[in-house]
Amino acid sequence: MSRNEFICDCNVIHQDVVDKTIKKMPEEDVFNKLAEFFKILGDTTRVKILFALDQNEMCVCDIANVLGMSKSSISHQLGTLRRSGIVKCRKSGKEVFYMLDDNHVKEVFEIGIEHIEHKK
Repeated sequence: MSRNEFICDCNVIHQDVVDKTIKKMPEEDVFNKLAEFFKILGDTTRVKILFALDQNEMCVCDIANVLGMSKSSISHQLGTLRRSGIVKCRKSGKEVFYMLDDNHVKEVFEIGIEHIEHKK
């Protein structure tokens, strides 16, 4: 296939499709937040942390052991994930357990993995 096969050479604007799409277009702020969400997921360490938390809620020590990393590097990444609203935590005595923030995060993450595995 040549590159030119993907260029639309029609001069017809399908106004009904354009209008319907414009009506559904979110505010610019929504697109900015969505782009930031995917940027946060664009880091291998953070994605590994999310995988671990998709399996179980875990403390920093557990995540560090699963990933073979230091507690401080895991804590740093968890801070980024918490500030972004992707993970949350709960205290139990002196321990702090982390988990995915909600089912939306879980679904996006799992669908992403499913898509990657489907393309193998």
